[in-house]
Amino acid sequence: MILKVVRSGGFAGLIAQGELDTTAEPDSERLEQAVQALDPEQLGSGRPQPDRYVYRLEVREHAEAEPTQLTVAEQDLDHDTAWLVDRVLRRE
Repeated sequence: MILKVVRSGGFAGLIAQGELDTTAEPDSERLEQAVQALDPEQLGSGRPQPDRYVYRLEVREHAEAEPTQLTVAEQDLDHDTAWLVDRVLRRE
């Protein structure tokens, strides 16, 4: 599974992005479980609040697959989704 995260917004308005292939990661099972647990209905509005981040997630089953795209605002992150986006962004 290939994961891409783009973080925008925040106080300084800087953009950060990361991408990783879960098959090459030692915690691939946890990463894939966190992705499978994402529920677009539960991710909130995706609308930013002042000085907060917005995360755009792109998930592909493999390199040639069509991506699934999700948007979540910082205030709507749950514990597992926060871990997931931080884990992908650490690969910058």
